[in-house]
Amino acid sequence: MTYARTEPTDQEPDIRARPPLVREFLLVAGLFLAYKFGRQAANGHVGEAFRNAGNVWDLERTLHLPGEGAVQGLLLHSQPLIHAANTYYAAVHFPATALFLVWLYWRRPRHYVRSRRVLAALTGAALVLHLLFPLAPPRMLPAAGLVDTGQVYGPTVYGQTPATDTMANQFAAMPSLHVGWAVMVAVGLIVATRSRWRWLWLLHPALTLLVVVGTANHYWLDAIVVGAMLAVALAVFQLPLSARTAPARRPRPDLWGSVEGSPVPVYAGGGAPGAFAPAVPAGSAVPGAFAPAGPPPSFGAAGGADDGSRATARAGAVR
Repeated sequence: MTYARTEPTDQEPDIRARPPLVREFLLVAGLFLAYKFGRQAANGHVGEAFRNAGNVWDLERTLHLPGEGAVQGLLLHSQPLIHAANTYYAAVHFPATALFLVWLYWRRPRHYVRSRRVLAALTGAALVLHLLFPLAPPRMLPAAGLVDTGQVYGPTVYGQTPATDTMANQFAAMPSLHVGWAVMVAVGLIVATRSRWRWLWLLHPALTLLVVVGTANHYWLDAIVVGAMLAVALAVFQLPLSARTAPARRPRPDLWGSVEGSPVPVYAGGGAPGAFAPAVPAGSAVPGAFAPAGPPPSFGAAGGADDGSRATARAGAVR
């Protein structure tokens, strides 16, 4: 008995599902610029950002979350390690997400469309929260007692004076899009591929979480909030279950005439609906099989001729 494959082989991308390249480039670039300008519009609320930071810090202690200083203490034991963490924070965030979208666009177009929608929805919702809830990162909060590792050890993407930084809004800690985008990259690649090693993509969000907390750029709550927002976005824009990722269903022998060929019901040849034959090759006998109580139904022209000959023979014998 042959069973259907449960892990389909690699397939060529469905180019019909691939949106126009120029349109997608302009759309993604426009979303990125809108987000950058939106973050700048949220800048300048220094007093409110520090008040919110104090409230977040107190809430984390009330919830008994682990202190951000514990993670930073591990990194500070090695200067090369803290330098690598700063580099990961500054250099991996945008390139990894961009490469993720480019690969999906080229190899998994159906997954690309939905992943782009999820990222756009998550980023837009994060911008709204940045506007409504400005938050100073833990590296600026005196009560946290943490080191600004970017400024001390480098490299850093932020200016030395947060209030006048024209390159980035340093008071937009919640939610952490570093963590949100990293989780989306991992989820998207796990869903879109079938390699046995695909679960290793979870290392990207795990490392990102340790880096953003250890460098004192984000609180634990920043990651928790973005995780909840991403879960909502994924529920709204469900990722596709393509032929590559969906396991093939195995035909049931009790419902189909054969598991070797095409799954055609045995009553398709003219029998009454509901009459099924066991999946037994012609001419073979099954030990312990029971014969039906009544005369067997007709199954096509050949089966009908054989049944008619047997009926005539039995009628002659009775006479």
